[in-house]
Amino acid sequence: MAQSLNTKVDLVMKATSFHGMNNYGNIMIGDRGFEYYNGQKVEDYIQIPWEEVDYVIASVMFKGKYIPRFAIQTKRSGTFSFSAKKPKEVLRAIRKYVPSERMVRSLSFFDVLKRSLRSIFRKNKSK
Repeated sequence: MAQSLNTKVDLVMKATSFHGMNNYGNIMIGDRGFEYYNGQKVEDYIQIPWEEVDYVIASVMFKGKYIPRFAIQTKRSGTFSFSAKKPKEVLRAIRKYVPSERMVRSLSFFDVLKRSLRSIFRKNKSK
């Protein structure tokens, strides 16, 4: 079983990890880091210290009324995607430890389309 990083816990909530196959477990946010523990496999866990967090990326829909998932981009280990029962509460708890300029919105579907079309037309103009 994993040893927890945190000495003080701010929030524990049911969540889903999208790292590989979907895993169901609990998110724990505390004073030293972000932790995810799988509900069935004890050896399957993710621990991210706050010093390692580069960005927190939230997928925001309907002008902030619905947040289906969020991701934590680390400095060395890559990006980990999660969804939670109440993602706004999770992001508010993370906001205590991560600066607000490091918490960003992901691009919407139409923003991605717009960027791809612009890049296609820029390539054609340069030829």
